[in-house]
Amino acid sequence: MAELRARVADPHAGVFGPGSIAWEIGSDVALFAGGGRAALLQLAHPMVAFAIDQHSRTRADVVGRFQRTFDNMFAMVFGDLDTAFAAARRVHRIHARVHGVISEEVGGWAAGTPYHANDVGALRWVHATLVDTTLEVRRRIDGALSPDVLDRYVVEMNRLALLFGIPRTLLPVDHAAHAAYMAEMLASNYIVVAPCARAMAAFLIGRGEPEAGSEQGGARAQSMIGRLGEVISHELLPPHLAAQLGLRGAPLRARAILAAFRTIYRRLPRATVALPAYGAARHRLTGEAPSRLAGPTARLLLELARRTAGAA
Repeated sequence: MAELRARVADPHAGVFGPGSIAWEIGSDVALFAGGGRAALLQLAHPMVAFAIDQHSRTRADVVGRFQRTFDNMFAMVFGDLDTAFAAARRVHRIHARVHGVISEEVGGWAAGTPYHANDVGALRWVHATLVDTTLEVRRRIDGALSPDVLDRYVVEMNRLALLFGIPRTLLPVDHAAHAAYMAEMLASNYIVVAPCARAMAAFLIGRGEPEAGSEQGGARAQSMIGRLGEVISHELLPPHLAAQLGLRGAPLRARAILAAFRTIYRRLPRATVALPAYGAARHRLTGEAPSRLAGPTARLLLELARRTAGAA
């Protein structure tokens, strides 16, 4: 964080600020098309999966969990420097309480392997999945990105990695280095779906087990939104992980949904699709009033998360 503070030219603008590629391609609701992909890629790391299984209240409080995650991430990306640092410290404190052991052998992980949420290797994977998913969504929505944009985005997002305490020596120097890291990890036996990750994936797409006391046997009936989330995540994920997670694909349907979204998205005014946190940042820096759609947009995104998981 000290290194980052020394590099930031305008603390009021924050870690990135206007003109950054992070704000240019990462400030609208299109990113939520990849939310399932990012979450499921992260669950494919057993340290992440067991930490969530043993410590997270996601099943009991889906909306609250998403709200807190988004609030902290958006504070780091769009807040002023002090706000970003406060969010980083808050996340670090929460992670410091999350530790335990991987309780069964999974891929290259032996039973009894200790984990903690501030583990640098796990954090590096989580960060890389966020970067990778943003680029994949932008490719699907906007078409191929230029090598310059790819390099700029990867290098710029290293600032976010520093907020999580990931040493610069582990961070990619360009997009090729990022892609090589992703390929190496995905081909290894350290990114593998544990049973608890598969169960959490089923919950997130609305196919989890019924609540205690339910008179119905078997898995819950999946909502239409949950099914849409499943087919889109299946389309965006590496095929072998989608299979390990138990996702059911529908490639033609998924591509039709993405094509329809792309067509509608491109015709909407910027204010309509901008993230509320981005609008607030613009207001902070320029006095430009946030869109009146910001609040409804935020509520809609949380409601979609709730309905996808089929939560009450």
